[in-house]
Amino acid sequence: MNKSLTFRFMNKEDIDDVLEIEHKSFATPWSREAFINELTQNQFAVYVVLEEEDKVIGYCGAWIVVDEAHITNVALLPEYRGKKLGEALMRKVMEIASEMGAARMTLEVRVSNFTAQSLYRKLGFQNGAIRKNYYTDNQEDALVMWVNIK
Repeated sequence: MNKSLTFRFMNKEDIDDVLEIEHKSFATPWSREAFINELTQNQFAVYVVLEEEDKVIGYCGAWIVVDEAHITNVALLPEYRGKKLGEALMRKVMEIASEMGAARMTLEVRVSNFTAQSLYRKLGFQNGAIRKNYYTDNQEDALVMWVNIK
């Protein structure tokens, strides 16, 4: 990984950058208020940003509850995709979740998002269940995936 790339915990000053990534990545992006709530009210939330030379280029959020971690969202600016940075970001969050006591991690991914599914399988995630009509923009189903991280 490039030496100018760093990971750190997200703070409120990162929200504008994260919202830019959200809007470039998702059909139904989270709101500013959702991120403020995650950072200030949700005791289970852990958010990590990936920076290149002080510019936030990606982020990943998780809820860590007892021994399970649930990825809420993960995204990179489009111009940084396909460079193994999503994998590095996921590995970092998996490491942090394990250090915080999580033994398993789960996430939902669109059934049509084969690129993301391939990355998750590379990280050891396995298929769990299908959540019918999970995505509100088009009622697409979500594939639930799980991995043991301890």
